[in-house]
Amino acid sequence: MSENERLEIEAEAEKLQKMYYDDPRVNGYNAIIYGDLGTGKTYSLRTCRKPVLIHSFDPGGTFVLRDLIDSGDVIADTRFEVEDPDMPTSFKEWDEVYHDLKRKNFFDYVGTYVIDSSTTWAQCAMYQVLRMQGRAGTVRKGAGKAGTGFHGVPHENDWLPQMAMLEKAMRDFVSLPCDCILTGHDDSDKDGVSGKMFVHLMITGKLQKRIPLLFSEIYHTDTEETSQGLIYRFLTRRTGLYQARTRLGKGGELDLYEEQDFKNILRKVGLPTEDKPRLLNPA
Repeated sequence: MSENERLEIEAEAEKLQKMYYDDPRVNGYNAIIYGDLGTGKTYSLRTCRKPVLIHSFDPGGTFVLRDLIDSGDVIADTRFEVEDPDMPTSFKEWDEVYHDLKRKNFFDYVGTYVIDSSTTWAQCAMYQVLRMQGRAGTVRKGAGKAGTGFHGVPHENDWLPQMAMLEKAMRDFVSLPCDCILTGHDDSDKDGVSGKMFVHLMITGKLQKRIPLLFSEIYHTDTEETSQGLIYRFLTRRTGLYQARTRLGKGGELDLYEEQDFKNILRKVGLPTEDKPRLLNPA
């Protein structure tokens, strides 16, 4: 290798390293938090880096954060919670709002952005697909050009457009310059090879594997009864039953079960824990 070639290669390597460290996502955090009802998913968001922007699709889901909403630490956009299956608008409206915020660089000023939850968000996406196909509404015959389909019932070929919409949105979601959290509910299936049961994020088809690949952290939420009362926990690694993973804590920085405290997790893996300036009701 000539001296000029060596210098060119070193310069290219330095350029790539600088691009890596200049990327705001390097010090970002993205996670899927999923579990059963009442296991602390939404409540745990009070421990995120603030301000927290929540796009809520779960009716009434943000009630448990009312004190932080009142203080301005949490901004809850609940317009997507109300959906009319006969004339669905939530997913389309969310998509427009989301991209408008991106154009305004709003996420640069957000500590954590949350979609709560993937379960209802995905359902709104399917409602939108059905509307695009002319089959939105309550279940009844007579939909489609031939009048032989059903309103409100997804056909087999409706799932691919829905999955494409969700995956495209998630790829954009994890590229934001802030911490990003997707909440969801759990579902169970039987492994076709081993016959063993396993619990995973409730989402459509092959997205059960493809969406988690986009996130560094996947935690399952649960509770444990102790003499001190009920403890809310994150499972950070896969067990025989539950799907979970930590890339940030792969060196042992995180315990198998962690307290539902995002800032404590950030501290343990060496990521920033500082809040950004409050956008509402500044102190």
